[in-house]
Amino acid sequence: MKYKLFILLLSVNFSLFAQESMQITDLEKEKENTLAEIEETNQLLNENKLTIGNALNRLNLLNRRIESREKMISLLNREITNLDAGIAGKEVQIKMLETGLQEKKNNYANAVKKMYLNRNRLNNNLLFILSAKDFTQSFHRVMYLKEYSKWQERQATEISEKQGKINEQKLALQYNRGKKLTLLNGRKTEEDRLNNEKSSQNEEIRTLEKNKKQLLSDLAKKKKQAEALDRQIAKIIAEETAKSAGAKNQGERQAESKGGYAMTAAEKALSSSFADNQGNLPFPLRGNYKIVDYFGVHQYKELSKVTVNNNGIDLETTPGNEARSVFNGVVSRIFVLPGYHNSIIVRHGNYLTLYSNLEHVYVKQGDRVNTGQTLGKIYTDTENGNSTLLHFELWKEQTKLDPLSWLNQ
Repeated sequence: MKYKLFILLLSVNFSLFAQESMQITDLEKEKENTLAEIEETNQLLNENKLTIGNALNRLNLLNRRIESREKMISLLNREITNLDAGIAGKEVQIKMLETGLQEKKNNYANAVKKMYLNRNRLNNNLLFILSAKDFTQSFHRVMYLKEYSKWQERQATEISEKQGKINEQKLALQYNRGKKLTLLNGRKTEEDRLNNEKSSQNEEIRTLEKNKKQLLSDLAKKKKQAEALDRQIAKIIAEETAKSAGAKNQGERQAESKGGYAMTAAEKALSSSFADNQGNLPFPLRGNYKIVDYFGVHQYKELSKVTVNNNGIDLETTPGNEARSVFNGVVSRIFVLPGYHNSIIVRHGNYLTLYSNLEHVYVKQGDRVNTGQTLGKIYTDTENGNSTLLHFELWKEQTKLDPLSWLNQ
């Protein structure tokens, strides 16, 4: 019964150890990804110096870095907790193995003691065999002596193996304790970095508070530019909708809703395919980038009375990066507006995507583009801290949609 219980406890412990190993592997991957996020954010912060024009984008990057650092600390805490559980499990394993070893040693010692008491009979094996009453008893005594010799060898081997397992577990326990110490030191380092990053953020916030008037003036200017962009897009959509309604092949065209863009069969199929890929569209650029402004109205908790409204998302990236089409489509329009430089609208049936703030354009109106195809080089503002910002929007007919619910994150 004791043996069965011992095996059961060892099996449960091994199962827990396997789960713990998987959890630690997953945590290691998460830590690597989080560290990569921090490094990428640091690169963007280093390349974009603080100015009033890019202040809010930098503030968002600083917030992202702090969130990533806090996540790293949380992952380290989880890993330490898992290691603590592993250490406790190893200690239980060692205790059970030592108990089993001691029991086996005691049994072996008792057997040796009994053999010692019968030493006169067993010392002379030949005499022991010949003193049997008959041949059958002699044969049984021969077999007994052979089994006894094998038993001794097995007991010695089992005791040695159990001692070896105990030594292995003790080494593993020592390794886990060393790893825990490393993690504790790593956590302390991350906490120090977090405090420094929060101090840097607070310093930039104080700078912005001192220049609040200039910041609000810059935001007011950007708001007017955004409204002009909104009007331009709405105008283009209205023109194209009217054009589709009056097209010569009107009989072949059909709008999804009353007053909507009348699509050909090919456009309708493209629109349906675009809709089926919601949540799986690639981001409109590659390489190192971070979202620094999100869709909709939001207020900055760090800065009082600072509210922004974004019809899409803004992505900060490295100088030289390029905008890419998120899906197959046709270049519907290319235009220039103050604050957004070159803008490209790509039509995907009755869906449209907008790529703004481009320095160079690689396509022309009417071009068919494929998923991932480069559309243009993103503008780098050397007078505004080297900010390299892509503005991206997604529309269905006249309705603005949150791009993040469509992109593969």
